[in-house]
Amino acid sequence: MGRKTVEFRSIMPGTAQQLWDFHAQPNAFGKLTPPPIFIQMIDNRLKSLTEGTVDFRMWIGPLPLRWVAQHEPGPTPTSFKDRMVSGPLAHWEHEHVFTEVPDGVELVDQVTLEHKPGLMGIFTRLMFDGLPLRFFFMYRHLRTRWGLKRM
Repeated sequence: MGRKTVEFRSIMPGTAQQLWDFHAQPNAFGKLTPPPIFIQMIDNRLKSLTEGTVDFRMWIGPLPLRWVAQHEPGPTPTSFKDRMVSGPLAHWEHEHVFTEVPDGVELVDQVTLEHKPGLMGIFTRLMFDGLPLRFFFMYRHLRTRWGLKRM
């Protein structure tokens, strides 16, 4: 099947800097993860949103998935990227792009992913693709909007 790219867009209240600050909070990842998925941090070596690694266990109900992500600069000054170094998929790259627009700031989440073959690939297609992935980002965007209003 190969790699595919999906995109999720929303206009948020506030500025690109506020959106950046929201994502830079130490507990942002946990806030942005919908139940029944829970994050157990193993080793957080992030120096900033654009530099460092984070090693975590993602619990999907009783199933633990280990994931190591490298954070890097994104394509614009108000963007960053996390790239899976090791984990359940063959490839995962997630760009977070914040762009000022007349009504606030546009949040674009662009994910490029590829599944592994075999049973793990079947599992990741069920959990990290299609409708579940759409729900995941819908939840993230709602939580981001709510978080920005509270900042």
